[in-house]
Amino acid sequence: MSAATAHLRRAGAPAWARLPLVLAVLLVLAAIAYPLTDGSARDAVSWTIVLVGSAVSVTSAAAAHGARTAAAVLGLVVVAAVAFEAVGTATGFPYGPYAYSDALGPTLLRVPFLVPLAWLMMAWPSRVLAVVLTRRVRPGRQRAARVVVAAAVFAAWDVVLDPQLVQAGYWTWARPQPGLPGIDTVPLTNLGGWLLAGLVLMTLLDLVVARTALPGGPRAGSGAAVAAPLLVIAWMVLGGALAHALWLDLPGSAAWGAALSVPVLATLAVQARRP
Repeated sequence: MSAATAHLRRAGAPAWARLPLVLAVLLVLAAIAYPLTDGSARDAVSWTIVLVGSAVSVTSAAAAHGARTAAAVLGLVVVAAVAFEAVGTATGFPYGPYAYSDALGPTLLRVPFLVPLAWLMMAWPSRVLAVVLTRRVRPGRQRAARVVVAAAVFAAWDVVLDPQLVQAGYWTWARPQPGLPGIDTVPLTNLGGWLLAGLVLMTLLDLVVARTALPGGPRAGSGAAVAAPLLVIAWMVLGGALAHALWLDLPGSAAWGAALSVPVLATLAVQARRP
């Protein structure tokens, strides 16, 4: 029996509270398959990763805070994603000019249906990690710190993910340079856009959770609700960096993924040493 499962049983959590962890493991398996496939099989793996990842986010929110929070998170992220992406594809703001290919399927306002689910896959784990990273911040400053850190994590994740999906042909940038050192397919404006979108989204997410969560704090089963999104973000960034370096011929984004993980790992290590 895993430690997480044992904790859930001791806490009296319902059996479904383990669902986020099960889904997170399935996502890891799908992510492992990504660099080992190509063509239509790789497209199917990409869809699987996003669908399962978005399910991890929704079930994790439900396990920790209740169904009302999960529904609110789903609705908020989908609306925010469509709004930002529709403006982005129409005007180039705030990311820079880009266009989606037909590979991602049907669209709404020129935004593929898969894109809001990808935002959901990324947004909730980014917030969960930010909650962990800022738990020792003074209570009066904790909300602001949580929002800023969550936005930074959200944007950093895209630094690794975007070059991979450009390589897959899912979208193209009209002016991909200048970009981060080692990444010549994604402009720096994209990073600025993700930081802005992240600040808006994480501010709204914080308000939504505060207003919809069940009283009394996180529910029994919140251990899995935290572990699952953390497993997702850890594997997608660090595992993704490894895949970029060894299989996908993307050494620049591999190096950035490793470098951006250092401050997170250092913070977690310092927290673990403090009583």
